[in-house]
Amino acid sequence: QVQVVESGGGLVQAGGSLRLSCAAAGSTFTINPTAWYRQAPGKQREMVATISSDGSTSYADSVKGRFTISRDNAKNTMYLQMNSLKPEDTGDYLCYVRAGRDGRWYQYWGQGTQVTVSS
Repeated sequence: QVQVVESGGGLVQAGGSLRLSCAAAGSTFTINPTAWYRQAPGKQREMVATISSDGSTSYADSVKGRFTISRDNAKNTMYLQMNSLKPEDTGDYLCYVRAGRDGRWYQYWGQGTQVTVSS
């Protein structure tokens, strides 16, 4: 099994910053942290940012220029630096991880970390 744990959420005023972390562990797996998603109350889960194994990134239009995704492959950890936060960034932020073993790949989600941005 693979364990995925997000951290770093909290309450912040509009214009502030937060840095989220996603740590994945699974001793017999090849870990590939892949993306951050978020889910606001009453809304569908949406992709915020993705990162590939070669480091290329993509972002939702709503966060471009404000959020930065990165990863530390040695630590199987992924980050999301969030600057210039807005109230509409409020939501539960979830980490999506792909993990491989014996030629097969599996998908894992963390429990989420809550981000609340006050106006």
